Amino acid sequence: MTARGVVVVGAGLTAAVLAETLRNEGWTGPVTIVGAEPHRPYERPVLSKGYLLGNEPRDAAFVHPPEWYPDHDVDLRTGVRVVAVDRVAAEAVLDDGTRLPYDDLVLATGASPRRLDVPGADLPGVRYLRRIEDADRLLAAFGDARRLAVVGGGWIGLEVTAAARAAGLDVTVLEAGDLPLGRVLGPEMARVFVDLHREHGVDVRTGVQVRAIEADGGRRVAGVRLGDGSLVPADLVVVGIGAVPETGLAEQAGLEVRGGVVVDEHLRTADPRILAAGDVALAPRPALGGRALRVEHWANARRHGELAARTIMGADAVDERLPYFYTDQYDLGMEYVGYAEPEGPEAYDEVAVRGDLGRRELIAFWLREGRAVAGMNVNVWDVTEDIEALIRAGGGPDDREWPVP
Repeated sequence: MTARGVVVVGAGLTAAVLAETLRNEGWTGPVTIVGAEPHRPYERPVLSKGYLLGNEPRDAAFVHPPEWYPDHDVDLRTGVRVVAVDRVAAEAVLDDGTRLPYDDLVLATGASPRRLDVPGADLPGVRYLRRIEDADRLLAAFGDARRLAVVGGGWIGLEVTAAARAAGLDVTVLEAGDLPLGRVLGPEMARVFVDLHREHGVDVRTGVQVRAIEADGGRRVAGVRLGDGSLVPADLVVVGIGAVPETGLAEQAGLEVRGGVVVDEHLRTADPRILAAGDVALAPRPALGGRALRVEHWANARRHGELAARTIMGADAVDERLPYFYTDQYDLGMEYVGYAEPEGPEAYDEVAVRGDLGRRELIAFWLREGRAVAGMNVNVWDVTEDIEALIRAGGGPDDREWPVP
């Protein structure tokens, strides 16, 4: 009987790492990657960082050169979409009618930007950043625009803000919450980023609601109308208000979805032939006592690609590492590891800082009952593994010395 092999739905970083891990570890069966975008797999962080800043070429985003896929006997199909999963026949159905049989199917469908639902949100000057084409258009728009309004003060919004300021644009950040990044970092460390952007000339406004995007006499953006009636002048708007996991295929296939595709610690769904990985997966975290999280960061995409491959190969593998993410904004580089619950019975109760907060050379620790649950190093390097080890050991920040000013 001919092996059906592995079919990966979604041609992003997770898919590329999965295929690479399978081949590196001796898997010889068929591997097919199906992606709706016309590109081979690429990494998204460079789009809001080096490429948008003009420091890295567009090609820096791609995981492998074009020849890697045929050279490793990986069938990469781009510009096509999986429209259904037939679990009875164990086949993925493509939009051209092709049916791909599988032994293992991996849903690595990722997430899409959450859309702004106000009048004028469909104007040509309203942009989102998720795909390479988005970055291309935004980079071109930087050359024509003078005033940018960024709706949403999350990681994407603030990284775009930094790139826009480097390009000479006047920027206003419009955040609905008390502070940009407040729900991620808490008020103590979120202020580090607010102060950073204000020092670089950004008008950061908090607690505001966007009522509409307004145009001039034609279809060009003229500004953002706020809930208090005021107008923020802008000829370009970037929206970064979160992402929505692409769970439609999983739902159509009758798989459990709770804000993400529900999987076990090996990334298998309730159907043992179907896995979910990357942004779309709601997966238990052994390092967090089995707490299930859906994580949208680069490290998670890579780790899930590796884990899914080893699960397919029959290994009893889990991801024992803590969540990790990073950002670069202006002259600030940051890495974060762990998970600090912002509220509820497991919420952190203290933030301890080691280093120089004024110079932004520091390590911050989120503590619960004196034990570190997360750590963030800012312009201090080669300490992430030590921070993770401290968290795993249930220690506090004074249990060792840190290379801080």
